[in-house]
Amino acid sequence: MNSLNSEAFTVFGQHILWSDMVGNLFGLAALALGWRRSIWTWLVQFLAGLILFGAFFGHLTGSAGKQAVVMVVALYGWWQWQRGQGQGEDGHISVRFATWRERGAMVAAAAAGTVAVALLFKAYPTLSWDPWPDAYIFVGTVVAMYAQARGMVEFWFAWLLVDLVGVPLNFANGYAFSGFVYVIYGALVLWGMRDWWLRSRRTARPVLEGAPA
Repeated sequence: MNSLNSEAFTVFGQHILWSDMVGNLFGLAALALGWRRSIWTWLVQFLAGLILFGAFFGHLTGSAGKQAVVMVVALYGWWQWQRGQGQGEDGHISVRFATWRERGAMVAAAAAGTVAVALLFKAYPTLSWDPWPDAYIFVGTVVAMYAQARGMVEFWFAWLLVDLVGVPLNFANGYAFSGFVYVIYGALVLWGMRDWWLRSRRTARPVLEGAPA
């Protein structure tokens, strides 16, 4: 997998690595499939994590560990969507807004997780170059994937919050392709958010007695 860490090409003075490009193209495809509520989004997310894990293993231990967690969450998402298939009006999963209790739990988990992971990164500097923003992105990604697995519209809001830090951080650390991809992520997130939002309203709309379903 060392070849994945070699340079693929250079654009606008930025050196693009194979691992950076391939892993993030898979991630972009996974987000598009998530928008369409296709269960294959989880397989693609798992493969993206596997590719990046192989690229980072033995070289960037912290990054490899983060990809291992992403793969575990992807398997959880696959399991959840397998159980929920057919609940939506078109045979896919149904989507909804989280309850206030669920939102509070996710915000609390994101805050506590970010602090815990950042302190771990600070205790072991080889795990991350930028402990706090790196921890924020990692924990935010896990929370977003969890919300996606549960069919929550808040999944898209979580991705937007990750993008706000992920774009500048990737450019600053030399992962230019990741930075460009995160910009595209932002556009997909807005479209996906609109689609899931409208679907959740249709799902929640009560059917009047005597009216056709």
